[in-house]
Amino acid sequence: MSSTTRDTAAVAATGSTRVPLRLPTASSTFIVGIAGYLGVNLSPYMIIAVQEGLGADVLTASWLVTGVLLLTALTGLAVAPLCAGRSRRTVARAGLLLAVAGFGLAALVPVLLLPGLLVGGVGAGGAVAASGAAIAAFRNPDRVAGFYGLANRGIITVVLAVVPMIGLAPIDVFGSMAVFSLVALVLVMWLPGAPAAPVHAEAAVRQESSAATRRTAPKPSRTVTIAGMTLLVVFALWAASEDSLWAMAGVMGADQTGLTPEGLGIALSGATAGGLLASIGLMIVGDRWGRGIPLVVLLVLGGILKIVQGTISDPTLFVVVFIVWNTVYALVFAFFISTSAALDADGRWSGPLLATYLVGSALTPVIGANLVEALGYQGFTIALAIASFVLAVPAGIIGLLSRRLERQGAGVAA
Repeated sequence: MSSTTRDTAAVAATGSTRVPLRLPTASSTFIVGIAGYLGVNLSPYMIIAVQEGLGADVLTASWLVTGVLLLTALTGLAVAPLCAGRSRRTVARAGLLLAVAGFGLAALVPVLLLPGLLVGGVGAGGAVAASGAAIAAFRNPDRVAGFYGLANRGIITVVLAVVPMIGLAPIDVFGSMAVFSLVALVLVMWLPGAPAAPVHAEAAVRQESSAATRRTAPKPSRTVTIAGMTLLVVFALWAASEDSLWAMAGVMGADQTGLTPEGLGIALSGATAGGLLASIGLMIVGDRWGRGIPLVVLLVLGGILKIVQGTISDPTLFVVVFIVWNTVYALVFAFFISTSAALDADGRWSGPLLATYLVGSALTPVIGANLVEALGYQGFTIALAIASFVLAVPAGIIGLLSRRLERQGAGVAA
């Protein structure tokens, strides 16, 4: 297959094989993804449960939970290629079975708490990769990313509120994670599979292909491959910079502005609400403004807000800027997801994207603390802002490319 034919096939696979968003497939995709990310969202509760279960100090428990999250990330990256093919549901089932077993053991058998957590972390990685790849199967990736953000933040908000009411012992925290993973396992049957891209690509290039060539699956174009790899690196670096500020927000707010724990609670709650509004906004707007320009504008705006955050001395203003910054963060996160999904309908890039985020964010408490110690709060926020400004360039270019591929794919399909 010639280079031109291969690019045409890649475009066909990008735009002609997507399915509409329906309740069963959407529920399965979103719930499986939330199950994979549950450890990230419940990490503060996990640390407390590990302390109680193992009698460990805060530092030891924090490193153990960080290890679990890194296992989730590395597993997700390792199995992501499988999720771009026929093995997507198999990977999801296997991962969720491991998550149920691992977190269940951690909840019920104190002596197996640590190995149970490690097994559960590995299983969660399979769920993250399978769900990320499945997002690419739907039409209009921007609205799907908005729906995903809304479902994620809405469900996690409820989970974060309910778990402390049950308790923060190992049986409560890890048991809740096992039960949620079991629910996701039941829904895997509706997870959208990878489209039959080679069949559609063959129809698009039949005039140029020999009979033997038509039976060969099209390879992704070099441009798309470079763009996808670059997007993963950019996303990991962006995640590290954003989550460093999130991790240090409480300490910075207290030291700079005298922010109280109650004020921090308002900031975090408001940030969640801002993320929900951002998701709803993206659902409404969809791809009307493309992806390249919004990514550049939002990344630059996020960088400016970081600089402002480092200069504030009033606690109320600190909370307001923090909420606005997190709203921008939620929009950028969704645009990264939609960009990766638009690059390939099989989920070749959206599959590893969510796992890449974990790699970038798992060590951010350590990264943030070291940067603050070396640069001070203002230097810390300026360094993070510079990262946003630099990353805006490749992110914008890849966003424009993904939109062009999507439009060309739609034309090929027509």
